[in-house]
Amino acid sequence: MQLTQGLHRSLQLNPDRVVTVFRDRRRTYREFADRVARLAGALQALGMAAGDRVGMLALNSDRYLEYAMAVWWGGGVMNPVNIRWSVPEIVYSLDDCDTRILIVDDHFLHMADGISATARHAPVVIHAGDGPAPDGMLSFETLIADAAPVPDAARGYDDLAIVMYTGGTTGFPKGVEQTHMSLWCGSIQRMADLPPLRGGSALHASPFFHIAAFTRVVAQFIAGEQHVILPMFDAAQVLETIERERVTEIAFVPTMIQMLIQHPDFTRRDLSSVRRLGYGASPFNAAVLERTLEQFPGVEFVHSYGLTETMIVASNPPENHGKAARERGLHLSVGRAGYGLSVRIVDREGNEVPRGTVGELIVRGASVTRRYWNKPEETAKAFRNGWMHTGDGAYMDAEGHIFIVDRIKDMIVSGGENVYSAEVENAMGRHPAVAMCAAIGIPSEAWGEAVHAVVVLRPGMTATAEDIREHCRTLIAGYKCPKTVEFRSELPLSGTGKVLKRDLRAPYWSGKDRAVH
Repeated sequence: MQLTQGLHRSLQLNPDRVVTVFRDRRRTYREFADRVARLAGALQALGMAAGDRVGMLALNSDRYLEYAMAVWWGGGVMNPVNIRWSVPEIVYSLDDCDTRILIVDDHFLHMADGISATARHAPVVIHAGDGPAPDGMLSFETLIADAAPVPDAARGYDDLAIVMYTGGTTGFPKGVEQTHMSLWCGSIQRMADLPPLRGGSALHASPFFHIAAFTRVVAQFIAGEQHVILPMFDAAQVLETIERERVTEIAFVPTMIQMLIQHPDFTRRDLSSVRRLGYGASPFNAAVLERTLEQFPGVEFVHSYGLTETMIVASNPPENHGKAARERGLHLSVGRAGYGLSVRIVDREGNEVPRGTVGELIVRGASVTRRYWNKPEETAKAFRNGWMHTGDGAYMDAEGHIFIVDRIKDMIVSGGENVYSAEVENAMGRHPAVAMCAAIGIPSEAWGEAVHAVVVLRPGMTATAEDIREHCRTLIAGYKCPKTVEFRSELPLSGTGKVLKRDLRAPYWSGKDRAVH
């Protein structure tokens, strides 16, 4: 339960194996560990003491993984900064957990002055780029070159490892604390459920500041496998990299997978090396999932469900994506509770509901965060009687398969009836002209809330609002069908590829009291 242990193990077993591939740079475990030990020494010389936070504002790179391991090696705590945030939001997170050292890459250099000018304590800024460091900044590469390697501080177990900030969809962002033990347990639980692909390489294209991407990094280090890294998701680059590096495992948000299979290069690239495809972080439209399964024959499909606060709660294994399981609808579940985790579906009073009944999913276990940083009231609200309340509406079948129906805050209440957006979106997604879609609730004098659809059409195809409504009526009850339909060229997406429903709802609810829930 010490997150540098996997690096020590790989140094002992496979020191000359390539651990990171980024553009034209390849580093072995021996090279990587030397850079980590030197960077840890440099950070300590800059004032990083045991438990101190160090931030990084950057796109994915091999240096990001060196930062993570070096902070832990030197005894510090990571604060991976959300790359979609503005300067004030970034400054809030740095001030909130007192981050005094910040590593910035070339892509975000333009924000550095604003951060330094407005932070409560202007951080020491380290430039992680290939060229010379700008005036007033230290050079990542020079620090490594000039520092002597230091011994591993060997922090672990209940020592804090990372403060990972939630997106701040309601109020200020919350810093989720994860310890060495919780990150290690979450990764081992996942590996027990789904053993790592030996001798494989995982492609990282989702942003490292997000828990889903970062837990894959941790698991790869524990397993001693290879990391192939892209700065960010780009469908063409992903396809080219899979072919060039013979990548064995990929994992994306469903919207990213949809972009992949729709890209012109998809059929031109050799993707035969892929043995496992993971997805999660948001619901997968049923029709698109079916198309994706057809495009990747023989590949293991795995759906992972979790939160920043919990890491992976449940996994839907490859066997639930086979033909017989799909006929039972098991591919639409998120699987069953992972090893070492307890899961319940409860009503508003916290009582467990009968199987098949929708309630709130709650979870407890070693991988669940202990608290939010410096937010006792928010912690008490989310953690009650030892259980983390996820805010997700779900039901469980007789065999323990969990089906997520909606974020409770996204649930639409129309005429006193609960309408789950995922059900509406799955119906719309089966229309042949629909590429992407979202269902939200908007104000209605008659119904309190009305189902509103936002649709992106497939290139070269057409459909009217009535076409969409009529199609839905063949699949779901009339009260669940969209009352109104809006067509757009694209949907607003978060940095991790999730549809930002709050942005879709905002213009409709501005100045109104959304109290129907």
